[in-house]
Amino acid sequence: MHLEIKDLHKSFGSTQVLHGISFEVESGKALGFLGRNGAGKTTTLRILMNLFKQNKGEILLDGKKFRVTDHQVGYLPEERGLYPKKKVVDQLVYFGELRGLSPKEAKKNTDAWLERLGVMEYRDKKLESLSKGNQQKVQLAETFVCNPDIVVLDEPFSGLDPVNAQILKEIIREQIQAKKLVIFSSHQMGYIEEFCKDIALIHQGKIVLKGSLKDIKRTYGMNRLTLRDGVRTKEELKEILQNSLSSMLRSVEIHKEQLIIELHPGKEKREFLQRGLDLGLDIEGFSVYEPTLEDIFVDKAGDVS
Repeated sequence: MHLEIKDLHKSFGSTQVLHGISFEVESGKALGFLGRNGAGKTTTLRILMNLFKQNKGEILLDGKKFRVTDHQVGYLPEERGLYPKKKVVDQLVYFGELRGLSPKEAKKNTDAWLERLGVMEYRDKKLESLSKGNQQKVQLAETFVCNPDIVVLDEPFSGLDPVNAQILKEIIREQIQAKKLVIFSSHQMGYIEEFCKDIALIHQGKIVLKGSLKDIKRTYGMNRLTLRDGVRTKEELKEILQNSLSSMLRSVEIHKEQLIIELHPGKEKREFLQRGLDLGLDIEGFSVYEPTLEDIFVDKAGDVS
């Protein structure tokens, strides 16, 4: 399956939330959908689920207009939507039947997912009597009860301890391997890097970065180096480089325990290293810069303007 989000605009009154966003998702390749709070992620996902109507733009699946009611879609919203005073089994079966399952299928799938997620003992309990983490697992069971072909997960690891997070990781991998279409939204960058080959980063209602995460990282690492001195402080090292090698340097930034140096185009890493040694630097660490997704996120969406 191939899902296309094309030129989506959305306003609430006089406030424009989405400014013509576009990105694509392929089945069997999870897309990491990233953005700061208020950037427009949830609005986009709610338009996809037909909970909001866009002002302009379209959503296509395999080239045809996408209607969520024509497909089995598992949607885990960031704000949970189950009924706290209802029994777990009753509402999961109910939601399964709403999605077209027979009562027998809904009950079978409910029990299978409760067992898989380790909350079968709470089957006949009211949701409100469960811990936050177990309520999250019930919400996950509701997401998968219809055996969806399209899976939309908004902060799925919220409230899960490491053991239960590992169970969910296995489930997500299975969904991807089964060629499901998976959209994964999270502020926890490690999970995005673990599961997603492609990303789309939304900032202030606009897509500011999208594509292969591997290619994006390679581009961000181009002409960038990390440098650490065994004697001098980061501040001292930065001052020396700016005073003595400024003709080679496009930028020098302090990042954690080292410097990140960007060379001007055409300048060679080997030449920079030799000139640094000629200055008497005690180079303890020198490597090509490999940015994390968090580094890229902060660079593209870190301003507060």
